[in-house]
Amino acid sequence: MDEGKTPFQDVSAMMSQGVEQARRAMETYLQDFQKNMSASPWASSELNRKLTGYAQKNVATAFEFAQKLSLAKDIQDAVRIQTEFFQTQLKSLTEQAKDFSETATKTVEGSFKGAPKTTAGQL
Repeated sequence: MDEGKTPFQDVSAMMSQGVEQARRAMETYLQDFQKNMSASPWASSELNRKLTGYAQKNVATAFEFAQKLSLAKDIQDAVRIQTEFFQTQLKSLTEQAKDFSETATKTVEGSFKGAPKTTAGQL
C-alpha cells in the first residue's frame, strides 16, 4: 500500500477496474438483448421498445452507481451512495412496472380487437 493511502482507497481502485470490465461485458449483453428483441414477434411493438429502454436505463444507472461507489472517500460516503441508489432504483422500478403493465394491457387488448367474437359456451 502506498504511503498516505487508506485501505478503502485501494479497494476503490480495484472496484474501478472491475466496473470497467463489467461495463464492457454489459454493453455486449445489451447488444445481444437488442438483437434478440428485434427478432421477437413483438419487434416493432411499443412493448419491445419499452423493455429495451428499461434494460438500457437500468444498466446505465447501475454503472453510474458503481462508478460513484468506487470514488467513495470512506465507508459513510459509500453507505450514503448506496442508500441513494436503492431509493432511486425502487422508485424507478415501481414506475417501470406500472408503465409496463399499462403497455402490456394495451398490447393484449389491441391483439384481441380483430379476433372473432364468441358467445358463451363456444370455443
